[in-house]
Amino acid sequence: MAASISSRPALPLVLSFNAGFVDTAGFLALQGLFTAHVTGNFVTLGASLVLGTSGAIAKLLALPVFCVMVIGARWLGTLLSHHSTHPFVPLLVLKVLLLIAGSAMAIHFGPFHDGDSWQAIATGIVLVAAMAIQNAVHRVHLSSAPPSTLMTGTTTQVMLDIADVIYPREGAQVQTARLAQMATNVVVFAIGCGAAALLYARFSVWCFVVPPLVGALSLIIRLTEPKPAS
Repeated sequence: MAASISSRPALPLVLSFNAGFVDTAGFLALQGLFTAHVTGNFVTLGASLVLGTSGAIAKLLALPVFCVMVIGARWLGTLLSHHSTHPFVPLLVLKVLLLIAGSAMAIHFGPFHDGDSWQAIATGIVLVAAMAIQNAVHRVHLSSAPPSTLMTGTTTQVMLDIADVIYPREGAQVQTARLAQMATNVVVFAIGCGAAALLYARFSVWCFVVPPLVGALSLIIRLTEPKPAS
């Protein structure tokens, strides 16, 4: 699959907001499960085992499910491209459908007091699958934009660029456009996290209404983009 860079900077930001929202809402509702930042589940798994809290099964399943979905997204994208269909939009549609399913399950079955119940595990896995597809789509088709989920590398680069702005290295050229883009991405992700926390505190699992709507917005943005010149 060839990379296809979005001409609208709003699209990566909408994806980042949704990733922060889903990750935080999932963490709060599903006994500490990270649905987007899946490697963080190694830490929470250890905490679950030591403290005796629930949710260990979902945390164990999160990474293999994530990996399988990324591989599946890659294969599906390749298959679609062989049939003269650009895979970006169909994969976004699949992600939105998974968000709808996961959000409906969270609202129907939640609140989840037992993270090891089949309802909580199934809900978490569906949300992990949705975020896996977003990660794959972003990596392949929005490769020039900062990642929409894992913020550690982005924040590190932001701090390095800020350091170079304050005290420029000899012969170094500070990329202010990159600094602004990455810093905005981190802020939007943080806003998504904060919004999820506030809405979960106020409305509990009904906060999961938001991710499918934001996912649909990202799809609309993509569909209304100007067609690239051939």
